[in-house]
Amino acid sequence: MAWLALVAVAKTARGEQGSDKAPLYISEIKLGVLAHDMPGLWSFYRYERGVDINGEVAFGRGLQVLGGSIRPVIGGSWSMSGQTSRAYADLRWQWETSSRIFFGFGLGVAVHNGVLGPTDIHRKALGARELFHIPVELGYRFDGHNSISIYFEHMSNGYTASSNEGLDALGIRYGYKF
Repeated sequence: MAWLALVAVAKTARGEQGSDKAPLYISEIKLGVLAHDMPGLWSFYRYERGVDINGEVAFGRGLQVLGGSIRPVIGGSWSMSGQTSRAYADLRWQWETSSRIFFGFGLGVAVHNGVLGPTDIHRKALGARELFHIPVELGYRFDGHNSISIYFEHMSNGYTASSNEGLDALGIRYGYKF
């Protein structure tokens, strides 16, 4: 139900009911399921376990750069097992091929509700409340609107604080482009 409400809000935010001349405020929404804190990727030490629900909204038509487009994105990954959840804001570059395959890479900031120092052996010591957020995505667009993708996100403080265990998530997402 929440997914349908988000689609309805996004369609009305387009301006003049889909007119090509109207500014496009919300360009795409994505929803997915991620494995929380995957071992053996970019982060290390303790591992939090569980499943995350990820959702995000991309805005605007994008600035054309190096064959792709850069657009602002906001989103979040919510831990379903009581581990570290996060919200993020990124600038995301995405390149799409004529064969409907797309690749995205971004950089932004995340805020989280996790542990800062090594006080709990079952939780990551992330060192700071605000962290760098680095997403990478590879997907396939079925038509002008629907897509499926593999999504990876990493967040850490980049060694700007004494504790920097980082947190990685990997999973699958469905996208709807307006």
